[in-house]
Amino acid sequence: MSADSLDGVSMVALFRLEAETQCASLTAGLLALERNPTAPDHLEACMRAAHSLKGAAQIVGLSAAVRVAHAMEDGFVAAQKGERVLRRAQIDRLLAGVDLLNRIGQTPEAETTRWNSERKGEIDAFLSALADSFKSSDEATGPEPVAAGAGPGAVPDTTAAGSREALDRVLRVTADNLNRLLGLAGESRVESRWLKPYGQSLQRLKRMQHELSRVLDTTREALSEHATGEAAQNAVAEATRQISDCQQFLTGRLVELELFDRRSTQLAHRLYEEAVACRMRPFADGIQGFPRMVRDLAHSLAKEVRLNLVGEATPVDREILERLEAPIGHLLRNAVDHGLETPADRRASGKPSEGTLRLEAGHRGGMLLVTVEDDGRGIDAEKVRRTVVRRGLTNEDTAAKLSDSELLEFLFLPGFSMREAVTEISGRGVGLDVVQTMAKQVRGTVRVWSQPGRGTRFQLQLPLTLSVVRALLVDIAGEPYAFPLAYITRTLKLPKDRIETLDQVLERGSPKPSSTDWPVVVVGDHGHSYGVLVDSFLGERELVVQPLDPRLGKIKDIAAGALMEDGAPVLILDVEDLVRSVEKLAAAGQLNRVQAGATAAEAKHRKKVLVVDDSLTVRELERKLIESRGYTVEIAVNGVDAWNAVRTGHFNLVVTDVDMPRMDGIELVTLIKKDANLKALPVMIVSYKDREEDRRRGLEAGADYYLTKGSFHDETLLQSVVDLIGEADA
Repeated sequence: MSADSLDGVSMVALFRLEAETQCASLTAGLLALERNPTAPDHLEACMRAAHSLKGAAQIVGLSAAVRVAHAMEDGFVAAQKGERVLRRAQIDRLLAGVDLLNRIGQTPEAETTRWNSERKGEIDAFLSALADSFKSSDEATGPEPVAAGAGPGAVPDTTAAGSREALDRVLRVTADNLNRLLGLAGESRVESRWLKPYGQSLQRLKRMQHELSRVLDTTREALSEHATGEAAQNAVAEATRQISDCQQFLTGRLVELELFDRRSTQLAHRLYEEAVACRMRPFADGIQGFPRMVRDLAHSLAKEVRLNLVGEATPVDREILERLEAPIGHLLRNAVDHGLETPADRRASGKPSEGTLRLEAGHRGGMLLVTVEDDGRGIDAEKVRRTVVRRGLTNEDTAAKLSDSELLEFLFLPGFSMREAVTEISGRGVGLDVVQTMAKQVRGTVRVWSQPGRGTRFQLQLPLTLSVVRALLVDIAGEPYAFPLAYITRTLKLPKDRIETLDQVLERGSPKPSSTDWPVVVVGDHGHSYGVLVDSFLGERELVVQPLDPRLGKIKDIAAGALMEDGAPVLILDVEDLVRSVEKLAAAGQLNRVQAGATAAEAKHRKKVLVVDDSLTVRELERKLIESRGYTVEIAVNGVDAWNAVRTGHFNLVVTDVDMPRMDGIELVTLIKKDANLKALPVMIVSYKDREEDRRRGLEAGADYYLTKGSFHDETLLQSVVDLIGEADA
């Protein structure tokens, strides 16, 4: 084996891969040892990582890395033997060694020899500082030991094989290649669905042949009655026989086509799922540097902080993972700098001296949720209110009317900070506009909750992948359009008399709803919501995003394209652009008035029901059932949407699911029953969860009725509504 290459791959490149992996292990191990300096498993892991790095560096001739790794290994071996205890000073020096090894590993191949020449002084300085930290330690009880077989020339036999195996497991593919692969897989998935309608067209041919056979039978009978010649009768009989053979042959081919269609569809689906999986990386890959960052920042501020990581194995789209680094970094730095108190302040308020930070990732409701939460002092809403007024963002009267949640939204404005002087580390609010901007760029949202003295929680709700979007398909003037679900506040159907103004934003002509109720998609946020009138709802879909040709430039109100199951194109709406278009028309007074109908008075006296479910199918089913009994129905897509609706509108009943994104049904029931103005509002839970403990949990939260979706039918649901609030017009 050549010292310069392994199967044509540069040995320095192999060392770079080795350094990335082993340095990550060393960092994690050292942070764990800072909390438990004698933990044998962490000491063993660190010793092995340093030993492996030393051997790999020896192979590629990086004597500088050999010296650094060897010195670190000696320290771990001494700690294993109980001759030294790793305190903060030693951990600091060892982490500096990890940084040094990382720098050596990332050095361009042509410059690696400089570490053995002009940069040698940097290596010597580190080794001296490391030795001094051990010598000055009270726990040092003897000379530094040298582990058996751990000298500069000792190379583990498995290093080269391990590097080869690592190379086999890691293949660097450009994002463009993955995007093209996913695009082709998506097209394959669409094309595979072409076979089913084609098979149905052949079934029509089969029916036509059957009809032809019947006509020939009738013809043969007519010829027989008129005593025609034998030749004519034989010709008709032969035609009948051939038609029968064609039918049998076609039947066989249809069976084969159906089997092929099933296999092709399954294969295309598997190919698509694997292509999507290729874009995914574990959440842990993008957060490796945060534990070290939090640790160093906390030490510099004389604070005690524990960072808990949850959901490290959660798969995340690699592009989203890359974009998450800066927002999460901002949130963690803000939490350590301003959210968490000093140990003395925490003890004075009855808290443990060590503050807790939690960084969590998980999938819920078809979305990626990333949460950064601390148990610190929380955000002072009144201070935010004063800052908003002082900075001229609103007047005192308006600020006094803003709720705490509305006030916290100001934190996301560019440059907003409650500090007069911004520190070098962070400012509460400074950088948060970066968080919101990133979320919007990937069709996501960010929310913040805070409780004085208890802490603050930021949550990003993001799509699982940028290559696929979950969308609501609608029909507008005979053309399909897709609204990304992340941007939809709610969907509902309104009587014409409740629609006051409209304008043809997409310039598709006048709306042509199929009934007296007009379908509306509500979009927007933060008190600026707009209803987009459509002709009909076509259902939810997962669409493979196809970027439009850049030569077209930015198309107003349109973000991208996609293909539906039948191969027909569909345009994905740019909802933010759409909202801006509506706002411009509203500001200019260009929205057209709609004359109110005669049904307004009738609708005003009907009892109103709010249906809450994140499934469009379930929402529409329940809406139609309840409306059929004469009630007025509005719908909400999750608990937050419903909570906003019940606080701003009047309802006689809430019918809600349990499992929903952003806020589940149990939380919604609890909020309603704790609110002095809403606690008398009846709430019915309709859920797939049919266990007794689920039912008890819902009723204990305050629900007036618990119905399982698996058991209800039309009359069961309707009778339950009547039992709770009476007839619609009573």
